[in-house]
Amino acid sequence: MLNKVADGVYVHESEFIQSNTTVVQGRHGVLVVDPGITDAELADLADDIRELGQPVVAGFSTHPDWDHVLWHPDLGEVPRYGTARGAAFINEVLTHPDWRSEVAEGLPPELADEIPTDLFGQITGLPVDATHLPWDDPAVRIIEHRGHAEGHAALLVEDRGVLVAGDMLSDILIPFLDLQTDDPVGDYLAALALFDEVADQVNVVVPGHGSVGHDVRARISQDRAYLEAVRAGLPTDDYRVGPSAPLYWLPEVHDWQVQRLSGA
Repeated sequence: MLNKVADGVYVHESEFIQSNTTVVQGRHGVLVVDPGITDAELADLADDIRELGQPVVAGFSTHPDWDHVLWHPDLGEVPRYGTARGAAFINEVLTHPDWRSEVAEGLPPELADEIPTDLFGQITGLPVDATHLPWDDPAVRIIEHRGHAEGHAALLVEDRGVLVAGDMLSDILIPFLDLQTDDPVGDYLAALALFDEVADQVNVVVPGHGSVGHDVRARISQDRAYLEAVRAGLPTDDYRVGPSAPLYWLPEVHDWQVQRLSGA
């Protein structure tokens, strides 16, 4: 089911970790961001889009994690964009002779047989200096950063006041750091600073996983507080890793990140 979150902007939520697909209506068709997750859900998404009365004209992948580079034949053969770095990362994966086996290792076992991979990762990189998506109105700004994953980008649907945040600003997930970089926490904080710069223009925030919200500044502050505590080696009172954590395995992820950052 598509839920309207702003004028001409809809969100479809998957059962897998509340994964969100964002659909933006334009003058001549719709943009689909991070479609997922299972074959049945993607087919239902395509049906729902058809009911809007417009074809899919473009896709966008916020970053190259497996659950953000999926597609389905019913969505059509259209350009599927990503940042230059994000596209380069996933395209390199697809050059591996055994890429399907590599991808399968990262899929949730209970859903592995339901996730379509025939069109997996076929992302076209935009120019490095691209600031907006190459499509008709409404203008969609690209906010690229290095938090969470290489080539990650959020999208700001400018005149609709919607920030599609990718795997950030979640009410159910803590910041997942890219521990392969020289400064994982600094990279993530720099991304949050970019969100701060546009926060006055944001009425709705759509995280990659979790609830759609109207509290972008609160989410930025919550993630910043978590990161600053982790960097300082201090305990955190973040409810996402407390006794009432939304996902039972999040405290373990938190402990693992703290250990990696400390060099333990």
